[in-house]
Amino acid sequence: MSKLTKNQKIVADKIEAGKVYTLSEASSLVKEITFTKFDASVDIDMRLGVDPRKANQMVRGVVSLPNGTGKEVRVLCLCTSDKEAEAKEAGADYVGLDDYIEKIKGGWTDVDVIITMPSCMGKLGALGRVLGPRGLMPNPKSGTVTMDVAKAVREVKQGKIDFKVDKTGIVHASIGKVSFPAEKIQQNAQEFINTIIKLKPSTAKGTYIKSIYLSSTMSKGIKVDPKSAE
Repeated sequence: MSKLTKNQKIVADKIEAGKVYTLSEASSLVKEITFTKFDASVDIDMRLGVDPRKANQMVRGVVSLPNGTGKEVRVLCLCTSDKEAEAKEAGADYVGLDDYIEKIKGGWTDVDVIITMPSCMGKLGALGRVLGPRGLMPNPKSGTVTMDVAKAVREVKQGKIDFKVDKTGIVHASIGKVSFPAEKIQQNAQEFINTIIKLKPSTAKGTYIKSIYLSSTMSKGIKVDPKSAE
């Protein structure tokens, strides 16, 4: 059996096997067991009692984290010329339409979120094969297809994220950085959990939130008591 490293021993001492922590405890603990040289992301994973194969049990939505994600989000706004000024003022990193559509057709996808207008969606149809697999295709349900592009840009820049349950019934999201105070990690996690609870499908039977884990990039997962986050 290989010996534990110094950091692995610290983690082993701090996380008790089989113990379930409150959200407050986990928010502090995730900072204590992270030893990366970079500012690691804090992630939340929730296993839900739903069957994603059924359309009426799909859980997806958006949430505005009160303390942001801590990440610099690169936003491309594909809009008509009369909306360009307000999109730029709202903080969009790239603004335009036809030129960027051609650029994307050529393989450029160096952005995190694309926001557009309903009238422009027709032009984006040809970009499905490029944007779809990368999760960049704008969608009205996530608020990235809207007439109020300025508002959408501001919300994304301030910490609005979208999420969707995967085929195994798990919802995963990054909700902050390890450099955040524990209180802010907890607030972001709580807001995310509250949003998931509100989206419970009426057709879901049995236990809805089966498990919650908090972790950071490359850290061990910390099991959270769902009742502590209700």
